[in-house]
Amino acid sequence: MNDDKNKHRGIPFQKYIDAFLDVMVAERGASVRTIAAYGKDLTDLNGFLSARGIDLRKATRTDLEEYLHSIVKAGLSAKTQGRRLSALREFYRYLYSEDLIKKNPADYLQSPKIGQSLPKYLTEDEVKRLIDKADENDVRMKTMLEVLYASGMRVSELVGLTVLAVTKDNKTITITGKGNKERIVPLNEPAAVALEDWISLHRDNSLNKGRESKWLFPSWGKEGHLTRDGFFKALKKIALAADIDPERVSPHVLRHSFASHLVAHDADLRSVQKMLGHADIATTQIYTHILQDRLKKTVENSHPLAYSATKGKFG
Repeated sequence: MNDDKNKHRGIPFQKYIDAFLDVMVAERGASVRTIAAYGKDLTDLNGFLSARGIDLRKATRTDLEEYLHSIVKAGLSAKTQGRRLSALREFYRYLYSEDLIKKNPADYLQSPKIGQSLPKYLTEDEVKRLIDKADENDVRMKTMLEVLYASGMRVSELVGLTVLAVTKDNKTITITGKGNKERIVPLNEPAAVALEDWISLHRDNSLNKGRESKWLFPSWGKEGHLTRDGFFKALKKIALAADIDPERVSPHVLRHSFASHLVAHDADLRSVQKMLGHADIATTQIYTHILQDRLKKTVENSHPLAYSATKGKFG
């Protein structure tokens, strides 16, 4: 095989990846982290195709599907698999828009079916223990836990709340989520009471110190409010004090707990979707495992032909 043909095999086409990444930075303002991840993902794809003697620009949909199946077999996480699929879709869309390929092989490309891990969540009793333990030592953390569990918001949304986000009766709260999209979420009575007590205390302290803050949960740090890391560390300490394994507790686990407990108490998925700020109902459907478990128990307990483990017979 001559040198010209060798240029059309895999690795020499790294230049197209580099050009694509430059466009991602210049035209889309992609972050350094995204560029690094996409660069690594596409270089891996390039190596996969090169090992099979496949021209990066002549890869077919089948070639790309084989690549995706290979990373599933390699045991990469679902999150990494999703990112790699996104990277190659964007890359081939770029090649097509630049007339470097005649047909986009990534059109309608789907990720291989993989088992989706179920969300981790705490029991209702464990959440109550966390809040009760926080109440003994830290009014601010107690209020934040009440609000987090009552709304299911992300920790970044929680620490970034302003005083104006809460209505005067403390019954609803305006959350600014991803893409600066706002959603209004109702709060339960315990969260409303906790907020009323906290806002009163916060206002009195501000007046006494002559320093008012726009943040609902202010701090003396440069951010002006409690940070995600600060909340995370405080939450771990509370979990330990509540005799709950700190490894099982995180802000996102509390978000999952909020959604799982709502579904367990017959909330419909559309309502949960709106409160969580999910753009797609498919994201919220991970909580249907609660419905499936409940349905299974209903069948086991109520179906006339269900097997009774205690009686050792049917019916």
